[in-house]
Amino acid sequence: MRASPKVVLVLEDEKPLLEAVRLSLTKNGFKVITARTVEEAKEQLCTTTHVDAIWLDHYLLGRENGLDFVAWCREDGNNKCKLVPIFVVSNTATPEKVASYMSLGAEKYFVKSNHKMGDIIEEIKKSIAA
Repeated sequence: MRASPKVVLVLEDEKPLLEAVRLSLTKNGFKVITARTVEEAKEQLCTTTHVDAIWLDHYLLGRENGLDFVAWCREDGNNKCKLVPIFVVSNTATPEKVASYMSLGAEKYFVKSNHKMGDIIEEIKKSIAA
């Protein structure tokens, strides 16, 4: 019997990048759910059975950013994402921003210009294979 594909929530505001990430993850055997705002992501989590990993950009549409989303996942007791590995993939990485994400429980922080999409996907695969 074939195992169900792992589910990744991609939270990214840039439509072309969101689509590229969705396509790459799908080609790698993942089921992908997408959102462009924290509000959309919360709605997706409410209607989805489970999520195995989250691909998260810091800068998002709307009033909330990636840090707000991680805090909501980790601190507000949302059972669907409380223990889910979160991979932050952003354009910038100040030491303070990285430290904030890591202290909230993000799995890894990637700067988009420094990492290939395939490498990030491999990190996700390794993390959720265990």
